[in-house]
Amino acid sequence: MPEFPAHHPEPGDGGPLDRDSTPKQRLNPLTGLVLAGSGALACLAWAHWAVWLAVLAASAGAAAAGRVLGKVAAAASIVVVPFALWAFVIHGLFFPEGRAVLAALGPARVTAEGLAYAGGIVLRTAALVVVMLAFSTWVEVPVLRAALVRRGVPAQLGYVLATALGLASTVAERLERIREAQEARGLIVRQSLGGRFVAARLQVVPLVLQLVDEAGERAAALEARGQALPGRRTSYVDEPDSRAQRTLRWVLATASLAVVLSVVVPAVAGVLGGGR
Repeated sequence: MPEFPAHHPEPGDGGPLDRDSTPKQRLNPLTGLVLAGSGALACLAWAHWAVWLAVLAASAGAAAAGRVLGKVAAAASIVVVPFALWAFVIHGLFFPEGRAVLAALGPARVTAEGLAYAGGIVLRTAALVVVMLAFSTWVEVPVLRAALVRRGVPAQLGYVLATALGLASTVAERLERIREAQEARGLIVRQSLGGRFVAARLQVVPLVLQLVDEAGERAAALEARGQALPGRRTSYVDEPDSRAQRTLRWVLATASLAVVLSVVVPAVAGVLGGGR
């Protein structure tokens, strides 16, 4: 089968990279992936609140520019709020290294060191969660998959990665449809904790069955399309790209590698030196 080169629009060619296009249309999904990965790596490598706050602010700004800030905030709150409550209760009240006691509640002591430590891990967790959610809700999965396969990533691996990124939105859509169907048949969800638990159980069972059935249908469709066959794939999905974005990706990848080496090499040297 002959291969046709995919058109990669550049700024000013009248395509989706023109001035009136949205940031999602102008930014290559691989550029977004590298930016998100670099932000997550910075949060893990540097234990400083300024780094975490900068990554959090940049992620929120990117989500706002991509018009997905509401989705990101709602999804992040589900993860961050319970974690923050746990962190402040455990470390704020029972921090063993705390010296500056702010309040004493029997055996529990509210210490400044405990609150600072809890605030730090909550801020780092929030930055990691928001940066990954911002990318996963912003990216167009078909374009990302085409970009990965076009650069030599195996088609099966590209499909798995793209499907994993789109799983959250897929599950949310399925749950909403199941809830509406059950309410149309007369299911009444009580506001109590027990009522919500029963409703969640009734929704999870059909959700899992739908996902399993859909996975089987997709496997059959991919098999019919020759997904497992060797050779290059021709994709007709355009991906926005530019020389500036390609340069930015290489610079960020190099900087990320340097950050990893700056953390790993001293740690390995310390372990080897201490064993002598």
